Amino acid sequence: MSAGFQVFVLVWIGLALILVPVQVRLVAPYGRHARGGWGPVVGNRLGWVVMEAVSPLAFLLPFVLLGAPVEAAVWVFAALWCLHYLNRTLIYPLTTRTAGKTMPLVIMASAVAFNAVNGWINGQYLAAGWGGYGADWLRDPRFLCGLALFALGAGLNLWADRRLVRLRARGGPQHYVIPQGGMFRWVSCPNHLGEIIEWTGFAIACWNLPALAFAVWTAANLGPRALAHHCWYRARFADYPAGRRALVPFLL
Repeated sequence: MSAGFQVFVLVWIGLALILVPVQVRLVAPYGRHARGGWGPVVGNRLGWVVMEAVSPLAFLLPFVLLGAPVEAAVWVFAALWCLHYLNRTLIYPLTTRTAGKTMPLVIMASAVAFNAVNGWINGQYLAAGWGGYGADWLRDPRFLCGLALFALGAGLNLWADRRLVRLRARGGPQHYVIPQGGMFRWVSCPNHLGEIIEWTGFAIACWNLPALAFAVWTAANLGPRALAHHCWYRARFADYPAGRRALVPFLL
C-alpha cells in the first residue's frame, strides 16, 4: 500500500469521526425524518437505487483497471461486498413500501460520494494485491471469525428490514407502528445494528485499513440515525417500551 493511499484512508477515517456529532445534531431529512427546505428532491426508490449502485461499481472498477487478482480470499471479499449491495441496490428499494416519498437531491449526492470513496478504497486495496492474502488466509482465525460476524450481521439486517417492510405493507407508506419481536424487544434499530456488525466482521476478515474505514463510517452514519429513530419512536408513541434502547441492548 502506497504512503499516499494510506494517508488518504486515515484522513477519511478522521472525517467520519469528526462528523459524528454533526450527524447527531442534524438528522438527515429522508424517510420518517423527511422535511422541506433542502432543495430539489428525487423519488425515494430512485434515490436508493442510484446511491447504492455506486458502491459495487466503484469497488469493481479497480479490478477492471488492474486485472483480476489470484488470491481466493479476495474473491470471497468481493462476493460479500457485491451480495450486500445486490440487496441494497435492487431487492430492498424494490420491495420496500415508499410510494410517494422523496429524498433531497443533496442527500442522494452525499451518499453517492460516500459510497464511491468507500467502494474505491476497498476495491483498490484488494485489486492491487496489497493484502498479500495467501492460501492459508481462508483458515486464519481472523478470516473465520470475521466471516461469521459478517453472516450474523447480514442475517440480522435482512430479518429486521423484512419485518419493517411487512409492517409498512399493512398500513401504507405513511403508517408507522411499534415493531415487536426478535431483536426489536431490545433495540429500536436492529437493522442498523446488524449492518454495523456486518461491516465490522468484514473489517476483521479483511484485516486492512480500507475495510476498517468502511466499518467506522458505517457506525458513524448509522449510530446517529438509530438514535434519531429511537427519539422519534418515543415522541410518537406514548406506550413505547421504556427499556428498549436505540442500538445496543441495555446500553445505548
